[in-house]
Amino acid sequence: MDSRPQPSGTANPRPLPSRTVEAVSADGSRIHIETYGADGAPAVVLSHGWTCNIAFWSAQIADLAADHRVIAYDQRGHGASPAAAADGYSTEALADDLEAVLDATLAPGELAVLAGHSMGGMTMMAASARPAFREHAAAVLLCSTGASRLVSDARVVPIRAGRLRTGITRRILGARAPLGPVTPLSIRALHYGTMGPAAPKDRVRRCVEIVHACPRAARVAWSGVLDTLDLELGVRELAVPTAVLAGEADRLTPPVHARRLAGWLPDCAGFTTLPGTGHMTPVEAPEAVNAAIRELATAHLKHAEGVA
Repeated sequence: MDSRPQPSGTANPRPLPSRTVEAVSADGSRIHIETYGADGAPAVVLSHGWTCNIAFWSAQIADLAADHRVIAYDQRGHGASPAAAADGYSTEALADDLEAVLDATLAPGELAVLAGHSMGGMTMMAASARPAFREHAAAVLLCSTGASRLVSDARVVPIRAGRLRTGITRRILGARAPLGPVTPLSIRALHYGTMGPAAPKDRVRRCVEIVHACPRAARVAWSGVLDTLDLELGVRELAVPTAVLAGEADRLTPPVHARRLAGWLPDCAGFTTLPGTGHMTPVEAPEAVNAAIRELATAHLKHAEGVA
């Protein structure tokens, strides 16, 4: 049984997986993958962000699996993917794991649209020069993400930018204390830090449940990687058509990151900001994210005969 929290209060619950796959990464780490939709349909690969899991993509899976083969995986240490060794958390590991997922789920030469949210988008940047990425990536969607300066640019602490804000933000994001049970206080805190002010209550709670389910060791380990992140070179090597989507009310990766990405990309396929939307764009604005993925798939993937 899947012990991860299921989406609550939504008309599009995460469907049961049509197939479960396990990939083995370069260092032996096991990566849990779930696939949805018909074999032979155009492929979409979903890579979630820090402290999330496959359930984060439930709205995308429910919509896209009707006419695409959707491949979603748990980043190492998240969901059903086991924790790595202490030295097993890095941008190289993100790239290794994505390569393993692509090799395990796509036929040689098969193309897919790759969509990454937050750390999932950073995964695309980290893997941009890898052979498996270049073999399989037809186009990329980067949602609510950045390549560098994450802590100094974050606005979760409502004071002027500078050393004090950066220091407090670093302590918050790297906190080792357990998140504990979901409470009204934790819901308010996560809502403020990660979602737009008008986000529906059921979607806020859904995100809180997913984040609180992330094991503390993985949360802390990945926070250290994000603190020192520098993937600007990887962005410049993303040679496939790449669309950028950001929430205007994002405090974790403010729109300044999206503007930088759009300027650095060799082939920017669109830059969209969503008014009133925070960091959790796939949950807060699923229609916009689904439409962006579909647009890339229509433009860059061949649709199989008999698949709409």
